Amino acid sequence: MATAHRILFCIIALLPFISSNGAVVHRSDTLISLITCHAGPEIYELEGHSGVRIATPAYDYVLNYGLFDFNAPGFVYRFVKGETDYFVGLADFNSFVQSYAAQGRRVVEQQLDLTGEEKSNIIDLAQKALLPENRVYRYNYVKDNCSTRCLQLIEAAVGDTLTFKRGDGMPENTTFRREMKRFHGSYPWYQFGIDMALGKGIDYPLALRERAFAPVMLQYLMDSASLAGHDGMPRNIVGQTVELFPGIDGGASLPSTPWWATPFVAAVVLFLLSVSITVRDISRQRVSRWFDSLLFGIVGLSGFLLTFLIFVSVHEATSPNYLYMWLNPFVLVISVAIWIKSAKNVVLCCHFINFALVSLMAVLWPFLSQCGNWAFIPLIAADLLRSVNYIYINCVKNPTGNTRR
Repeated sequence: MATAHRILFCIIALLPFISSNGAVVHRSDTLISLITCHAGPEIYELEGHSGVRIATPAYDYVLNYGLFDFNAPGFVYRFVKGETDYFVGLADFNSFVQSYAAQGRRVVEQQLDLTGEEKSNIIDLAQKALLPENRVYRYNYVKDNCSTRCLQLIEAAVGDTLTFKRGDGMPENTTFRREMKRFHGSYPWYQFGIDMALGKGIDYPLALRERAFAPVMLQYLMDSASLAGHDGMPRNIVGQTVELFPGIDGGASLPSTPWWATPFVAAVVLFLLSVSITVRDISRQRVSRWFDSLLFGIVGLSGFLLTFLIFVSVHEATSPNYLYMWLNPFVLVISVAIWIKSAKNVVLCCHFINFALVSLMAVLWPFLSQCGNWAFIPLIAADLLRSVNYIYINCVKNPTGNTRR
């Protein structure tokens, strides 16, 4: 999952595959390999990156499906919307490896045990993929990326679907979300954002091959990958594995986030602050408008983001998202109307609705087949507590409506 600005040496051309007389070079001594670059420090590098090496005595290139132009007009908006176009290109093999080694990232080559015909198929398919009308594709974080494209290329070349075996350390039952958490351990805020933005579409049980959405996981799966041979016996697809660069000790990703700076701790602090302010509100019989305005303003703005992801974005994993019962733009009314004295009944009605929706979500959550984040629990508790606080002060303590806010 590399960027165009990081791979300036990328070559978008067919010339390396063409001999001087215009014929396609199909050599018996061609080497075809799967190259896996392990995790880097950026969030888009945490699952690693995959490429297919095509080497002959005449040339040595890596077919790279992970290129994108961050400076393209509207890139961020289109990425969030799910209209992200990646493209395939060629990179000089040595420059490709050196660029990842310079980051301290482990680089592994799995040389594929292919027949001459299968090697020729790889070259033909790569040549076709590099054509201007084919080189751009619609990237999908878990279904169509640099890793899945490499796997599809190999399977198309051998004319069969690879069979994988579950290796040691691979859980028997897992989901996209659980697999992501394995790679995002040092980046809890990134995982927090994923858990908020992506709905139940990443929580279904995965088939073994679906785990190949992560390049590093594809490498581990390829260790056991096989296909039926001409004699009916399984044939291992990987002939030899070579570590091109060992990587730095501890890996190239950033150090783990300190426990006190994690989303869960921040959420607990917010909840405790909510409890403290609520106790003071009840003793004074007055709602702290500034706190509710800030809290429900953040919730409401998060709801706008989810509204876009659910109803506008074409990302298949963003809808349905049952967190929308909690994070919705409706509560922005509270953050604004709480400052308007004549809008007290509007605010009260909004709190009743918010309490009902969030409580319903909490009750139904075990049955909704969507996993959340531990930090959501104290945040939801703070949300409910402030709604109860407003309802209690205005309907129980001072039902006549003389409460100071």
